[in-house]
Amino acid sequence: MADLHTNIECLENACKNPRAQLDKYLAAGKKVIGCFEPYTPEELVHASGMIPMGLWGGHTELKLVKSYLPAFACPIMQANLEFGLNGTYKGLSGVIIPAICDTLRCMTQNWRFGVPDIPMIPIVYPQNRTSPASTDYLISEYESVLVMLATITGQMMTEKALCNTIEIYNEHNAVMREFSALAVKHLDIITPSVRHAVMKSAFFFEKSEHTAIVKEINEALKALPEYNFTGKKVVLTGITGEPDAFLEILEKNNIAVVADDLAQESRQIRTDTPLTGGGGLKRLALQWKDRTCCSLIHELGKPRGALLTELCKENQADGVINCLMKFCDPEEYDQPWFEADLKKAGYPCLTVEVDPLNTSFEQLRTRVQTFAEML
Repeated sequence: MADLHTNIECLENACKNPRAQLDKYLAAGKKVIGCFEPYTPEELVHASGMIPMGLWGGHTELKLVKSYLPAFACPIMQANLEFGLNGTYKGLSGVIIPAICDTLRCMTQNWRFGVPDIPMIPIVYPQNRTSPASTDYLISEYESVLVMLATITGQMMTEKALCNTIEIYNEHNAVMREFSALAVKHLDIITPSVRHAVMKSAFFFEKSEHTAIVKEINEALKALPEYNFTGKKVVLTGITGEPDAFLEILEKNNIAVVADDLAQESRQIRTDTPLTGGGGLKRLALQWKDRTCCSLIHELGKPRGALLTELCKENQADGVINCLMKFCDPEEYDQPWFEADLKKAGYPCLTVEVDPLNTSFEQLRTRVQTFAEML
């Protein structure tokens, strides 16, 4: 059993160098499927005997992608396509692309023509999730994905394997939720950067492997006395809290992250797949139906503000920082709604534009510092 800091360092290294994780699995004879985020059905890949690996882009110079995507496309997807075009993703047996926003919809054809040596598997989620027909439709989409995965593995996924995978993913969700709750009590160790690394690293490990590491972190935290944090506490919302420089700015201003509503982090772990209600594919479809409070999922009523308010109350947060991904229209549409709800509840909200490709942070640093002084 590794100690707390060794486990944290392991997860941090995976985030810094996902390619090393990919090479590790390839060297072990595993096939790896790249999963465009945030909502790719990883369970289908895992149950098919392959490793699902999240593709979240990264800092790089954009060259080849300029021939495929406009400059105002999502920076995460621009980086993903650049990595596909320049060979960084070489070794992947395929990629799955969920068409849940404008950039991802056009990404399917751009990938098909730009990166023909890595097969592309599309999936389209239903917009009207309340209709019974949407469940049947999504099951048919999952079946199409499985057929294409079978061309890579040479065999179809079994129901037994899928049921086992669902249990593995549900357990991972529970362990990650426990980590999030424990982190609030140890803000001296679980800084914004560390919290982010533990959350994000889940995309680069086989899930049971990641679960085992986080379990050890949780047990180590339970053995420590609670830390009395005297700085400011915030909840993050948005797609991602990257780049890492943003999290470092929070730390330098004595700001702790006590909860989040990020697509890259807690939105991944807060909805379990039902253990009853039909076969594995139907239960996965029902899980999609149960997801809520995300700008990329069509939903009436805009309940995200209520969720953020509750997260602030539960974790005694002083305010919310909205990490608005550059050029992300769905997040921009949600912003006025949840900001109004937060204002009504008495919680200040700072909206900052985040861009994983950014290299200049002076304006961001000034705004965060000012916000910290206001809290």
